[in-house]
Amino acid sequence: MARFLAFVVILIPILMTAGGIKLMRDTIFSKLIEPFPVLWLQFIVGILLFLAGFLFLAGFLLNRDRKKGKVSEKFMKNTQTK
Repeated sequence: MARFLAFVVILIPILMTAGGIKLMRDTIFSKLIEPFPVLWLQFIVGILLFLAGFLFLAGFLLNRDRKKGKVSEKFMKNTQTK
């Protein structure tokens, strides 16, 4: 069950990223999708969806690799107290 939930959690940002790419592509080819009144708004929503999904996936992978110790020193969290 835990693996299924992890799959669902990772599937949501993948779908967001794909939806953002589709909206940007449709804007480039001047195809207006129903809820958007103008093309530039559709493109901005596409960029936001793409960035949100992409940054979530990047953060997820960075966090996982930090736990396993597979990142270089400059990407490790600095946990020293002052």
